[in-house]
Amino acid sequence: MTQDPTKIRNIAIIAHVDHGKTTLVDGLLKQSKTFRDNQAEMSQELIMDSGDQEKERGITITAKITAVQHGDYRINIIDTPGHADFSGEVERTLNMADGCLLIVDAQEGPMPQTKFVLEKALEAELKPIVLINKIDKTGSRIKEVEDELADLFLELAVHEDQLHYPVYYAIGREGKAWADVPSDPTAQADLSDIFYAVIDKIPAPTIELDKPFQMLVTALSWDSYKGKYAIGRITRGQVKAGDQVSLCKKDGSITKAKVDLVFMSQGVSKFEVPSAVAGDIVQLTGIGDAQIGETIADATNPEALPVIEVEAPTLRIYLGPNTSPFKGTEGEFNTSRQISERLQKELETNVGLDVHEDGIGFTVAGRGELHLGVLIETMRREGYEFEVGRPQVVTHEENGQTVEPVEEVIIEVPAEHVGTVQMELGQRRATLTEQFASPKGVTKLIYEMPTRALLGMRNILLTNTKGTIVMNSLVTGYQPVGTPLQQLRNGVLIAFEAGVTTPYALEMAEERGDLFIGPAENVYAGQIVGLYTRQEDLEMNVCKAKHLTNMRSKSSDGTVQLTPPTILSLEQCLDFIENDELLEVTPKNLRLRKRELDPNKRKRQNK
Repeated sequence: MTQDPTKIRNIAIIAHVDHGKTTLVDGLLKQSKTFRDNQAEMSQELIMDSGDQEKERGITITAKITAVQHGDYRINIIDTPGHADFSGEVERTLNMADGCLLIVDAQEGPMPQTKFVLEKALEAELKPIVLINKIDKTGSRIKEVEDELADLFLELAVHEDQLHYPVYYAIGREGKAWADVPSDPTAQADLSDIFYAVIDKIPAPTIELDKPFQMLVTALSWDSYKGKYAIGRITRGQVKAGDQVSLCKKDGSITKAKVDLVFMSQGVSKFEVPSAVAGDIVQLTGIGDAQIGETIADATNPEALPVIEVEAPTLRIYLGPNTSPFKGTEGEFNTSRQISERLQKELETNVGLDVHEDGIGFTVAGRGELHLGVLIETMRREGYEFEVGRPQVVTHEENGQTVEPVEEVIIEVPAEHVGTVQMELGQRRATLTEQFASPKGVTKLIYEMPTRALLGMRNILLTNTKGTIVMNSLVTGYQPVGTPLQQLRNGVLIAFEAGVTTPYALEMAEERGDLFIGPAENVYAGQIVGLYTRQEDLEMNVCKAKHLTNMRSKSSDGTVQLTPPTILSLEQCLDFIENDELLEVTPKNLRLRKRELDPNKRKRQNK
């Protein structure tokens, strides 16, 4: 049975990090009876977060598409990420929707990413519905958040209609929503108000059924059974299994292909359908060459749709085959060719990424440290072994000047740590644009600073504020490259020779700084084993054993009390390294090292 196009609703769910997008989608899936009762109980919390890293980090990394049936209406829901680093995902999926559900935390109000995604949604002329979520929080301030939202819409609206938006109130975790502020949030309620709002307020897709078929590929997925699925919304016409189609490539060439099968989403699974009509979001198999941003069109009348434009990357990193003495001992894939193939595969689905060859390695550019960190962690888990350099800012030429990205940084921190934060940002030449005490009992600071000054800052501030800081940033534009920042980090302790670390040698190294390794670990010459207490680097022998003598000593020789080593996470390692250092990444270990392992050559380079 083909769906009536007037009863299709396509909606994107957009919000800042942790404002409850994925939790709300779970509620909609469960309450629309998409699952049988036993399935809903079996399914974990956050049904839409499917990747390992998404579950561990508690964030959405890739946009997901699902659909629910409500009466005769089919509602396609696009769950988008909230981090600015994955905003490429948001930009490419918004063109599948006709409306958006903007979720805002009742305590935090609109945040930087709310502004970014709302701006993109309004530019795409999506009809907004606002949902103020988490109204049961003790610090919730519904009235003020409504005023802040009104200001935000005034600033971003493209035309006047967008200033008239319905507002709903919800407790997403409990699956409750209301059209007015409830007097008793604990009372029985469900999400039916949201379903009716989507059906009544979001327009049906504007379509041309009698014209030749046309669809823009906005996402790809893959399985070993059916191969590649090209996912997108049909702009006009209809498609059925077995149709001959044309694929309009980005370079202007056109190739012929055949649609094997047509699938649609339902909950977290997909089901096969004989045909689909304009306005619906479908997944087509058989078109193995399809890339994101290309058009699948009628075989006899191939017309390409405009290619998706996403914002340029802001950070780049060197990623190449491992060159350490331990190469090949811990990873399955370690050659330049294997890494190249993996990066090319990533480029198919990760539109915010950019890869160029750089000698035997590659320069990989992305939207931020988190974006690149997720890629590195994914490759590491798949058995790849490689080395990465320090993140660098992507600059470009404008009117004969070299310009660099500038970010707006919003920091929320308890009053007693404001001085610490201001001192650290002062050293990094950040400009304070606004400061005020927020009703939550914390101080809100808004800074403008170049992206390069942000590198490594998050970890320092988390340590200095005892983990109480909340920090968000968003690229706001470009400015001419400023003066370089002075060295902010101390020197490092470097292993002098290869071998196995001994407690005796580490006890002496401890007096010189903080160690990153424990006893009985394999190290090689040139590996960084700790952070020195001074500005210069120091080479140490951490494999030295205590010589035995036939003299008895009064104290017991065997006991050495060592402080546990500092274990850095992947993001902390990326923040830590300087230009002359590398991070060796293997499935089992992260090792910091000097780019030049030979101490004599290092000394010559430093002269």
